[in-house]
Formats: sequence, C-alpha cells, structure tokens
Amino acid sequence: APFFKDRVPPETIAALTCVARAVRLAVPDSIAIGVNVLRNDAPAAMAIAAAAGLQCIRVNVLAGAAVTDQGLIEGEAARLLRDRARLAPHVRILADVRVKHAAPLATRPLRDEVHDLLGRGGADAVLVTGSGTGNAADHGELREVAEAAGDTPVLVASGVTPDSIGTLLEHAAGVIVGTSLKTGGVTTNPIDPARAAALTAAT
Repeated sequence: APFFKDRVPPETIAALTCVARAVRLAVPDSIAIGVNVLRNDAPAAMAIAAAAGLQCIRVNVLAGAAVTDQGLIEGEAARLLRDRARLAPHVRILADVRVKHAAPLATRPLRDEVHDLLGRGGADAVLVTGSGTGNAADHGELREVAEAAGDTPVLVASGVTPDSIGTLLEHAAGVIVGTSLKTGGVTTNPIDPARAAALTAAT
C-alpha cells in the first residue's frame, strides 16, 4: 500500500508470474492455487493464472463501482470474461461483494448485488469480508449472501479465527485466511505455525 487503482506495473506482473509458477510446481496438482492482483487488476490476474497454470483468481470489484482509498473503482467483467475465454477457460473467478476498504457507489439491496455479481458479472464464487483487512465479516450479511447465492459457493475472506470458523462454515463453503495466521496477528509478519495449527484444529 498504497495500491495502484487498476493497472499495475509490468514488473509486478512479471514478479507475480514467477512466484505463482514456482508455487504451482511445488504444490500437488490436486491443490488449487489462485492469485489476486491488488487493487483491482483483474486482466493481469487472469494473464498470470493462464501463464502459471493456476485454477482461480480473486477480483475485488468485478461488477458495479466502489469508492475506495484509491478512488472510484469500476468492475470490468465484460473484458475479464472475454480474456478468460481466450486465455484460460478453466480459471474460476472469485469475486467480492461489498469488498473491504470500500463502499458501494450507490446503496442497493445486498441480494441484488449478489444476483448481479453472478448473473451479469459471471462470478464463480462470492467472497464476503469485513470492513477492513483482518476484520470479521458480519454474520447477518453472510447469511443473506449465502441465501442469495443459492448453489454458488460463498467464502468468508477476512477476520477468520479459530473461535469463529465453526460458525462461519455453517453458511460458507470455505474461508480465505491471512492475518489471523500471522505472528502477532500482523498482516505483514510471517505465518505463526502455532496459529495455523490452532485454526486447523478448530475446523
């Protein structure tokens, strides 16, 4: 941080591709790997996934528009789905609804946002977060998103802890965990094996 709003520099794409490919070669093929190019460079993420042999990408703003600390970010689903068809049709798109560190440009019912994300944006899974990195998702919003998403997988993507994971998995198909696994609970620190073990034991 601060992140570029949309297009990242070519050296970032090159570096992420090298890292992603190294991880892909080190991990069994049975384990899916994805990439998220912050803040919202979805075309770069799709290109990296295609080049490195990844299975999914995360897109913070796939559809609609969000007011963020980088300014106004608009979804690019039309371009992204065409890129996917051309480059890597197998790659799944995990898309945030009301992504953290952002606010919708216009207030709409959460259910409508989910329906548009899936039906018009082409998302393969919906991610639910709290207001910021490491912040817990609202359980009421999670239930509403899960109901609106129907058979589409819903993942909780921030604020997951050993104490909360059981309740979250009552409504979500899975979780994305980062900050709570880090030493001292600080996002930029290394992973703490004890914290990782505690989370695993709680699932």
